[in-house]
Amino acid sequence: MLITCRKILTNFVRNRTGNFPIRFLSSTISKTEDEIIVENRTSHVRLIGINRPQKRNAINRETALKLRRAFEDFDNDPEYRVAVLHGFGGTFCAGYDLEELSNIDEITVENLITPAPMGPTWMLTSKPVIAAIDGYAVAGGFELALWCDLRVMETTAVMGVYCRRFGVPLLDGGTVRLSKLIGHSRAMDLILTGRGINGKEAFDFGIANRLVPVGTALGQAFNLAQSLVKFPNECLRADRRSAYYATFDSTSLDDALQKEFEISKSIVAKEAISGAKRFKDGVGKHGKFVLDKIGYDVDVSV
Repeated sequence: MLITCRKILTNFVRNRTGNFPIRFLSSTISKTEDEIIVENRTSHVRLIGINRPQKRNAINRETALKLRRAFEDFDNDPEYRVAVLHGFGGTFCAGYDLEELSNIDEITVENLITPAPMGPTWMLTSKPVIAAIDGYAVAGGFELALWCDLRVMETTAVMGVYCRRFGVPLLDGGTVRLSKLIGHSRAMDLILTGRGINGKEAFDFGIANRLVPVGTALGQAFNLAQSLVKFPNECLRADRRSAYYATFDSTSLDDALQKEFEISKSIVAKEAISGAKRFKDGVGKHGKFVLDKIGYDVDVSV
């Protein structure tokens, strides 16, 4: 009976996630109990998982350091083009480990609190990062999700500034990124009240980019990552970099437009001319666009 139920569940999940390999379920990824950051690497996509399920994947200083190092390693490795951040045990991340914080006295805390206590949140990677969100993404975990480029969120997952109730401020870009993503008014609602929102509301707000069934976030995020991998990489990264500059660094419209030109002009020679030649030869005409016809190995046609 148990074997039958497992087969039914496996088939259900595969159907819901576009037949992604079952090994990419967080419950089936190879890991050991003492690993707090688990990395799996496949098909130019790196999966980076927080493995502290007994703490609902709350981040302490050791975990933050290892998480940052994992993303630095990903960013410096030319073999991998997209990363997927996820959590083990049915929760994305419950924020900073308040038990660790409670053991720090008020006198020494100033020396111990460093920028980006959640790990990578002061980084701007050169490649996209996708969050696969199930369970809770709250407090610092919410900030980790906001740090990512895209968020794939399950319907029953919850986001929120839960640290509001304990007097723990947002130190990992929450007040910076949230307003940029959803506007000042909605950001103030979430930041000041500390209320939680489910997947549907997060999707309606524009925080979640994909709303998916329970148990499928990691698989759907992996599929999304694979679709990004197959695009001409230099062009994708240049447009991403320009968008970040325009959003966070530009001083004016003219400044943003000039930066876009500086970043992207070399891409014309690197990828655009060859792409135009493929188009001339018939690839992509009449609404058809299958990447494996132009030297890639995955069909992402709509």
